[in-house]
Amino acid sequence: MFNYSSKTALVTGASRGIGKTISMMLAANGIKVIGVATSEESLKSIQNIDNIIPFCCDISNEKSIEELYNFSKEHSGSIDILVNNAGIHMDNLLLKMKTDEWQKVLDVNLNGPFYLTRILLKDMIKNKNGRIINISSISGTDGNKGQSNYSASKGGLLAFTKSLAKEVGRRNITVNCIAPGVIETDMISHLTDTVKNNYLDRIPLKKFGKPEDIGKMILFLSSDEASYITGQTFYIDGGISLN
Repeated sequence: MFNYSSKTALVTGASRGIGKTISMMLAANGIKVIGVATSEESLKSIQNIDNIIPFCCDISNEKSIEELYNFSKEHSGSIDILVNNAGIHMDNLLLKMKTDEWQKVLDVNLNGPFYLTRILLKDMIKNKNGRIINISSISGTDGNKGQSNYSASKGGLLAFTKSLAKEVGRRNITVNCIAPGVIETDMISHLTDTVKNNYLDRIPLKKFGKPEDIGKMILFLSSDEASYITGQTFYIDGGISLN
């Protein structure tokens, strides 16, 4: 249905959860994917998948970002689709939160997308084409108790998306954001049944999302069919943000 015409994508946080699913779905549709994760061990989960090229990178480190950029140029040329998916959380009440817990989350969740987008944007501008998709969270708009650092980073990503969309639209580059709700990944595996049931009570569709739900939107936003959509945030949350 969608046209990708020999595209190349770069996906961060590609070794597990939503990022792995996104990478696999893009690759299955003929898109060459550079899948990025923070350790060689975690990259083993995607190293034997057709059309996926694994690369180890700390996206919170500018030097590491430069190495990733050079690798991508060598192995695939320019990147057409950037999916800023990598994210971490270090939850704590604000009065108990340590400075490094605050800083590390912002370094990965907000500074990382800034570093990576900035370095890849030059080629997109030169080519007058590009798709940038940021993975935020409903916490970025609604907030969440014990997640002031995570919510701030994801809220910043929402504003980053809108601002950048206004800057680069005339270059035929679209910038959009996806805000997932509660998705069945290892990030919610630690939740008790009571907490899960409380979430389900607030979700109109009465079920958790699956990583594939995010992947389908990524496929659409990466396609030529989405060329007139930019600066938008898509809530894939079963309706929980309506409450």
